[in-house]
Amino acid sequence: MLAVVLLASGCASAQGDYPSLAVRENERVTGSLDAPTAPPFVPAPATPATLESLGELTATASMAHQAFLAEANAVTPVVSRASGSAVGSDAWAQAQVAIAGLESRRSVAMIALADIDRLYVDAVTNGSEAGQIADSRAIVSNQIGEQDAQIAALLGRLTQ
Repeated sequence: MLAVVLLASGCASAQGDYPSLAVRENERVTGSLDAPTAPPFVPAPATPATLESLGELTATASMAHQAFLAEANAVTPVVSRASGSAVGSDAWAQAQVAIAGLESRRSVAMIALADIDRLYVDAVTNGSEAGQIADSRAIVSNQIGEQDAQIAALLGRLTQ
């Protein structure tokens, strides 16, 4: 036991026998490294099949929008006649059915928009050019927004 105490005291009293933990001159980092410049990303062009599908979907949405507008012109007088009618009356029910027909007409354009959204997501995730898809998507989305506003206005007139 006495030997262990003597050895431990010898270790504790030694000064300067251990190397310094400070950074040595040859351990210092010198110089610099510039990251290479990456070439600009150029997306691959959209495939002909994608563009053909986009054209078909955009045409479908456009035809659905035109049909919606024509039907909205026919529904407006029905809703006007039912404005102020009691809930559940014949005029009110006819207006509700007419508005439901408009909502059904709108669904055709919404399905086309969903398919255009799928094309857009596929193009972006695959690194393909998506500008033309985004343009068509914005047009169809605006048409559906117009349809939503007309339906909301008709429902608002019906509840007056």
